[in-house]
Formats: sequence, structure tokens, C-alpha cells
Amino acid sequence: MKPKPCCKVFGARCGAAIRLCWMGCWHPPAVMWQPSQPAARYCPLSQRCWQCWSSRRARLLLCSKRSAFCRRNWCGCVMGRVEKIGWLMDVYTRPSGELVCWLVSEDGQRWLLPMAFPVTFCVAGNPSVLRQAWRFLQGRGAGCSRQVRRDLFEGERTVLAVTVDLPGRLPEVYRRLAQAFPGLDYYDADLPPSVRFVARTKVSLVGRCRFETDGQQLVGLQPLESAWEMQPSLPPLRLMEIDCDQDPALHPPQQIVIRCAKRCYRFSLQPLRAFLVNLQALLRIYDPDVILTRYGDTWLFPFLSETDPLFNPNRDEQMKVEFRRERSLFAYGQVLYRGAQALLFGRWHIDRCNAALFGEIGLAGALELARVSGLGVQEGVRKSPGAGITAMQMQTALQDGVLIPAVKQQAESARTLSRLIRYDRGGMVYQPLVGVHCHAAELDFASMYPAIMVRYNISPETLNKKDAPAGLIPRTLQPLLVKRLALKHCLRTLDRRDSRVSELKARQTALKWLLVVCFGYLGYKNARFGRVESHEAVTAISRELLLQAKESAEEMGFSVLHMYVDSLFVQREGAQSEQDFIPLVEQIQQQTGIGVTLEGVYRWLVFLPARRDRRIPVANRYFGVFEDGTLKYRGIAMRRHDTCQYVAETQLDILQCLAQADDPRERWREAWALVNQRVRLLQRRQVAADVLQMAVKLSRDPQSFRRPSAAAQAARQLQSQGVAVRAGMRLFFWFSRQGVSVTPPGADELDWNRYARLVMQAAAEMLDILQPVREVRQFHLPLSR
Repeated sequence: MKPKPCCKVFGARCGAAIRLCWMGCWHPPAVMWQPSQPAARYCPLSQRCWQCWSSRRARLLLCSKRSAFCRRNWCGCVMGRVEKIGWLMDVYTRPSGELVCWLVSEDGQRWLLPMAFPVTFCVAGNPSVLRQAWRFLQGRGAGCSRQVRRDLFEGERTVLAVTVDLPGRLPEVYRRLAQAFPGLDYYDADLPPSVRFVARTKVSLVGRCRFETDGQQLVGLQPLESAWEMQPSLPPLRLMEIDCDQDPALHPPQQIVIRCAKRCYRFSLQPLRAFLVNLQALLRIYDPDVILTRYGDTWLFPFLSETDPLFNPNRDEQMKVEFRRERSLFAYGQVLYRGAQALLFGRWHIDRCNAALFGEIGLAGALELARVSGLGVQEGVRKSPGAGITAMQMQTALQDGVLIPAVKQQAESARTLSRLIRYDRGGMVYQPLVGVHCHAAELDFASMYPAIMVRYNISPETLNKKDAPAGLIPRTLQPLLVKRLALKHCLRTLDRRDSRVSELKARQTALKWLLVVCFGYLGYKNARFGRVESHEAVTAISRELLLQAKESAEEMGFSVLHMYVDSLFVQREGAQSEQDFIPLVEQIQQQTGIGVTLEGVYRWLVFLPARRDRRIPVANRYFGVFEDGTLKYRGIAMRRHDTCQYVAETQLDILQCLAQADDPRERWREAWALVNQRVRLLQRRQVAADVLQMAVKLSRDPQSFRRPSAAAQAARQLQSQGVAVRAGMRLFFWFSRQGVSVTPPGADELDWNRYARLVMQAAAEMLDILQPVREVRQFHLPLSR
């Protein structure tokens, strides 16, 4: 029932009636009032609660000037609002510039609600140039004000704060201003909308929250769950999987398989119109939140968009599919290829073949990544972990009022060559004792580099400053580090058959990747808050801590077999169980102040030598079996991405065979017999071509190859078939009698002898160390030509 107006003139007389009840006045006064109810009400004009808005005279006067807004929106703000509890799924901007929040309520309803969310970026530089920039912005829909803000490196700076009411318009305003005044310093100008939103509202993505809506827009939001919850509540997601029958880069797909709600649908692509109608119908019936595809980025959605321009898989009908171009980049010491991307709005689209992290962390890890980083689920799984840790640093800076430079402005300080050699030495790497070692234990520093940054307060602004307050980097990493260690502790306490193990493992793996790259980004040349001197300080401390651990082990009678950056391999006569090594773990923790975990006690462990010279040890090539039967191996063929499945399975069979003994030298003959059996299968051509497929990553463009390597031949064959090949792409091929084939060859065309040699080389890599080479050769089979 609509309340009756208490007067027709907007003025102070309405105030008394309004204070009695929320619904007591249809026509409120022009001046904001303080409600009698203690509950805070969100005001879309001020982005503050009603109580805060009416607490100061200045705010009251501001509202009086906008009395027309108050009259027009009073009923929408106070009357007819709906309060729900649910999850914030994503945040994005529409072409109109408005910010949209995608939420899922507890009752299963999906909401796409715009929200008033003005954003600000800052400009600093010469005062006269700033005045020109202020004049340039007049009449362009941006408000300007003078503020004093803190730069992490330069301290307090007077800046021109440019506020834009619609977040989607900020990139255009920034672009025009940067083109007109390239000599100015720009801050907070290119931040993802979701990072800004999470930093200001404290509501994490995929986090539980209470929200209010008037049916048209979002008018209130309150967090109910922290991003650092150990057991966060999960939204009721609806999944749809779309798969094609073959790789589109090699052959045009003929069939599409769609799985949703425990049902499977198989469609032919001929006629294409029928498939589009069926796909639209399934999207409308099941209304999925997550669409998992294979080749969805590079083929499916571009193909559907070209076939029918009106096809729109988005839940938000005002948005179109966002396509991003493919590109090659150099990162983490290698050339990476990032394929074309197709992003949806109101749903998530994840391409299993194009999401770098999804194969390792799965959906549970992707949700955890979005929860702690503030990047959307689609963005997080497609980008490198460095983008996630950068987003977390941005959140911390925004919450602290620290300016975020659009372009890094600090360079490495000048140093002499001798000082550079002295300080830039990296982590500690020890030369292992080559051979077989029984009852050895592996001790790992738990997230050593991040723990050093937190404990020793290493951040660009705290370097060489004693008793400095906690820096931006340590405060960003501390909750992340605590949560990851807590998840690892939970995993140790659970039985392996527990249904929660896979989810917890995926979540802690996602956090592990963020912690792994945070150290590298501290010294990365383009990192906004990076500084190479801080990077070197971390490695210097890590070397000292590892030497302290070595001294503690030797004082307690242990022999140090190997040290590698953050791990320690020790052995002592009579020490065979985990309890024998616990005193050493406690001693190292007490001395270094960094958490140490006992990775396990090996029944036996083998450190391998270099391939060309057996007298030279290799730091990261070993394999072994723990007392509980768990296998561990590093640096051998089955850990390499360019090893075919058949060769990897051979090495795994060898390791499982050796694991049955208390000493691997007792079963080397049985292992060679197993290898010879697998070689005979190759000679008899009884191995499927699928497990012989090789993989290689292109380190450069095909035109740059000077020698006809396998990668170069495969790239040229694909180019001859009309396939675009870029540096960083992963190519698949088979060895054939003619050299290399990118299409599955027949049994008569495969180079079986080459595969047999690969098997023998992989076996010798593991078994030659167990017995002299001259005694092993008699077990090698002659290969037919």
C-alpha cells in the first residue's frame, strides 16, 4: 500500500514524520536525515551509509544542492528494496561505461545489477602542465581536484585527481590525456575494475555477501566472508561442457558433444543451423554459469560468431563476446604463446586447452585464485600467476592510499662490477653426492622466499631502513602465506581417500603458484612495486639460512647429501623413521625462524650424474621412493614436456619395479628385462600411435630456424597446411621414416627404431648408475634396421 504524502512542499516539516518510520513519508525533505533505525543504509549518491552521509553539515549542504536527485530517487532507495544473501561472481563494465555486478543468491537466482561506482586516477608532474591538463579535461565528463597522495618510492606528492562517474569511460579519458601530455606521471589509471571494486567494498570475488537491490541497480553490498576463510562457502554453480571430436588446427570438427546436468548431447555440425538452434536452446534451458570447452577460445566461439553474428552466449544480453588476439611473449625465461581468447559476461568460459593453470588447479583452484587476487575467474586461469600477485599488491596499495604507477619509474641503482658479482648470486645450490643413499630425509623450508619477505620486512620502500613499519609486499604476502601453510597442514591430517583432498590440493596449488612468482616479480624489471635490490636481499638471506641449517645438521651428527635453494637432504646412521629427524627440524626452525617441513624419509634415493660425464653431479636430477611407497622424481625424461607417453610410462614402470626393493641395486636386472619387453613391443609394431606422439614448444618463429630440427619440420608442415604457427606454440608430431609427420602416420610409416632408441636412452638414464655400463650393455637388444 502506497503511503500518503504528509505535505506537498518539500521542507523541514517532513522531517518529523520521516523520523517516526521509514515508510512514513512519500515526499521526503530535500535535506538528508538520519534514520532512527540503527541499520546503515547505502546511499547511491554518496557511496556512504545514511548515517555517515548526514553526520556533517558539509555533506548536508551538498545533498541540498542535489535535492532533485534526493526527491527523484527516494522511493527507489528506501521503498521497494530487496535484501539477499549470495555470492559476488564477477564485476565488469558495459559499453555504456556503467559497472555491472554478477551475483548469485542463495535461492539460486542470478542477478546482473549495475552500480554507481565512480573511479579516480591521478596525474602528477610540473604544476603548469597540470593546469593545462585540468583545462584539457573541462567539458569531458571528468571531475578534477587537487590532492596530496603517497608514492611508494617518492613519498608525498601533489596530484591532480581525475574522477569519472562511469568506470568504463576511464580508459578513454586516460588515453586521451596521456596522448596530450606524455610527460606527466600517471597513477591508478589502468587497474582492472574488479580489483578496484574488491579493494573499496571489501567483498571478494566468489565471496559470500549481503546485497540490496531496488530491482534496477545494486544499492548496497556488505561482505559476510573474508577471502582468507579456510572453508569458504561455495556458490551453486551450473556447469556445461562442450567438446569437439578432433583438433580444429588439423582437421575441421564434424561433431560437438555437450554435457550438462548429467546428460550428454551429441550434435553434428551439418546442417550448421540446426546445431546453433540446439545450442541456444540448451543455453536457455540449463542457463550454465560455467562453460568448459576444448578449443573454445581458438575455434568454437570465433566459428559461431562468424557463422551467425546474432549468436550471443552471454547471460548479459547487452554484451557481446569479447575476443582477444593471440600473442607470443617472453616470460619466466622462455617464450610463451597465449592463444586467442573468448570471454563471456554473466557466465564464465574456460578453455581447457588455452588456460595455463586450469589443468593443474581445476575449478576449485580457479575459484580460490579469484577469491584472493581479485581477478575474474576467466582472467585468472588465462593469465600467468604474476598477474594474480600483482593484482593483490594493487589491492593493498588502494586500501592504503598508495599511488599505483601506470609505468614503472624506478631503475636499478648504479653499482660497480665487483659489488654486482658479490650481491647478485641467486640461491644456494650444492653439488649432491652421486649414487644410491638409503634412509635419507628431505627437509623443505615452507615457502622460503615469501617467508623471508614477511619475516624480514623486505619491500622496495623498507630496504635499508631499520625498524620500518611493515611494507606493502610483506602485508600482501602474509595472509596468503598463512592460508597456504594451513591448507598444507589440513592435507597432512586427512586420509588420502578423503573426498576433500582433491579440492584442498587444488586450492593450495593455486596459492603456491602465487607465492612462487612473488619472489621473481620483486626483481622483475616491469613490476610496479619491484626493486632488484630487494630481490638480491632475499637470496642473500636464503643462502645464510641454508648454511645455518647445514651447520645445525652436522652438529647433530647428520651428513648433508644435497642442498638446493630451499631444501636439504640429510642422512645419519641409525636414523630411519620420521621421529629420528623431528629434533633436527625443530632445531632448524628455532635457529632460522622460518618454518621447516619434513617432506619425508626416503627408503632409498638416487642422485644422478651428468649424461656426458658420470663424474659430474647434477643439482636437480634424482629419483627415489619414500617409506610409504610414494615416488618422487625430478629432472628425468618423464618430467620433460617433450617426452612421449610411451617413454614416460617406461620410466615409471622402471621406478615402480625398483621401488619394490629396499635397495634399487637389487632389482636392476628385473628393470632391464622390463625395458627389453617394451622394446620388443615396438619392434613388433604393437604400440598405438597415440602414445608415441611427441610434443615440442617452438622457441622462435619458424622462419628463424637455421637447421631442419624436428620442431622446424613440424612447423613448416603445419604452415603448408594453412595453420598459423607462432613462437611459443606447442606442436605435436610423430617420427616417421621420412623424418617428421604432424598427422598420425600408419604403422609402416612410423620410425620404430627411433622410438626404441628413445626408450633405451630413458632406461639408461635411470639404470646405468645402479650398475657399471659394461655389465648393462649385454641386456640391450639389437635394433633392426
